[in-house]
Amino acid sequence: MKNDLICFSHLRWHFVYQRPQHLMSRAARTGRVFYFEEPVFTSAPDQLRIEHDPVNQVTVVTPELNNTGAASHVQDEKSEIRIKILLDQLILQYNITDFVSWYYAPMALSFSEHLEPRAIVYDCMDELSAFKFAPAELVEFEKKLMTRADVVFTGGHRLYQAKKVFHKNIYPFPSAIDKSFFYPARTKLVEASDQISIPHPRLGFFGVIDERFDIDLVRRMADLRPGWQFIFIGPVVKIEESTLPKNKNIHYLGMKDYRELPGYISGWDLCIMPFAINASTEFISPTKTPEFLAAGKRVISTPIHDVVNPYGEDGMVGIAETAEEFIEIAEYDLGENTDPLWLAKVDQYLSTISWDKTWENMESHIERVLNEKHLTSSQHLNIQGTTPGGCSDKINRRA
Repeated sequence: MKNDLICFSHLRWHFVYQRPQHLMSRAARTGRVFYFEEPVFTSAPDQLRIEHDPVNQVTVVTPELNNTGAASHVQDEKSEIRIKILLDQLILQYNITDFVSWYYAPMALSFSEHLEPRAIVYDCMDELSAFKFAPAELVEFEKKLMTRADVVFTGGHRLYQAKKVFHKNIYPFPSAIDKSFFYPARTKLVEASDQISIPHPRLGFFGVIDERFDIDLVRRMADLRPGWQFIFIGPVVKIEESTLPKNKNIHYLGMKDYRELPGYISGWDLCIMPFAINASTEFISPTKTPEFLAAGKRVISTPIHDVVNPYGEDGMVGIAETAEEFIEIAEYDLGENTDPLWLAKVDQYLSTISWDKTWENMESHIERVLNEKHLTSSQHLNIQGTTPGGCSDKINRRA
């Protein structure tokens, strides 16, 4: 896809490296990508902070809004107008003409609805309305985005089943994998300095620690096996750190650079995904599932739908509902983590998915939409754009 792309996201580019980063970095291989973040509030005049990521070739755009004297740092109708002005400045500054609008954040319609992109894509990676602190207007904005979008993608099959009735051109794209990035973790890599002194066995997890994290489950596991070490890597958001269990055998190592993750995983004995079973996890398709498997580690998860099918049903991931079940599976896995038959099954499955394949398939859907719109526009011009005398009228050709 050679068009420019403006991606409106609720996630910071420099936050946890996940689906948006994987896909936008691939889109940037053939066209300019502008990753438009949610605003930050400062004491300076309104402006855009523009940063070019030289590794991923993505231009990260962050609106900075003056908030001097305001009661709180909350986006409202006035701030949406100010963001719209800054967005228009970006388009003029970079001469963005033929472009695709790509949405992760339906609320971004509040300041971008006036744009005239060649196509609108909604990559619905999560059921955002089920997340903690979701805006009350989010559901209505998503309905509006669904009516405007030319094509919709979902972050997993469970989410696809829930959303497919709202759009005729919708496709599921579960989490994929950059296998070559995590594969080196199958060997013994240089141990991270903040992990090297932690005894074995080590059960690890990386990702955002938020309302999807089952605090009681983790506490119970740590109580049941005080000699096992539980390692958690990632930022704590939307929940109070004081509520996390503080057992001596639980280690919170904080947020790490994505490039560091294979070094940490290589030193783990097992990977765990202790997700809570609640509204915020009903539709998730965790990217870490194939990442842990690509690192050659056995994985135990709570029964998340898109983990159970296919990973649990095909025997690639252990599924447990209680701490006792986690422990039982872990004890078995600790003795079987080099099973060649299991690893062969994992590798065969992983060979069928990748972020490159996902982007290639998404791109084909977008190209089809662009071609269909171009054909429709051309047919309209042929019918409406010629006078009886054979002279073409002036018609705005912008799709």
